[in-house]
Amino acid sequence: MRILLINGPNLNLLGTRNPEMYGSMTLQDIVDRVTQRGGQLGAEIVPFQSNSEGAIIDFIQANAPGADGVLINAGAFTHYSLAIRDAFEAVEKPFVEVHISNVHAREEFRHHSVLADIAVAQVAGLGWRGYIAALDSLVGILKERQ
Repeated sequence: MRILLINGPNLNLLGTRNPEMYGSMTLQDIVDRVTQRGGQLGAEIVPFQSNSEGAIIDFIQANAPGADGVLINAGAFTHYSLAIRDAFEAVEKPFVEVHISNVHAREEFRHHSVLADIAVAQVAGLGWRGYIAALDSLVGILKERQ
């Protein structure tokens, strides 16, 4: 099983960016934990991070055909990137939307996701553990569909 792990803008700053909200773990720390858990579940994790919407779309288009599913923390693109949404609709792969913070307890503009209604699930507010919860859930869903 192959799972893409996509992180959007500013997530490369984890560990130093607002640690009171996002915690002290770096993105690499999170990728390492997700990769370790993936190994336990029999899933290969393919990580990617970009601050560029186009690069994320290119990654989805190039890699989704060889993947079983996707975990994505699209960062701010969550709230307005119809282009990323269109990419997911085009590749037709199940994905889980992940947010480190509880976006529903933050500014009003963060409450809406243009991805949520086409995602198989949304995980928010669990910190780095949300990635693990999302992975466990996605792998379980994929196994049930086989």
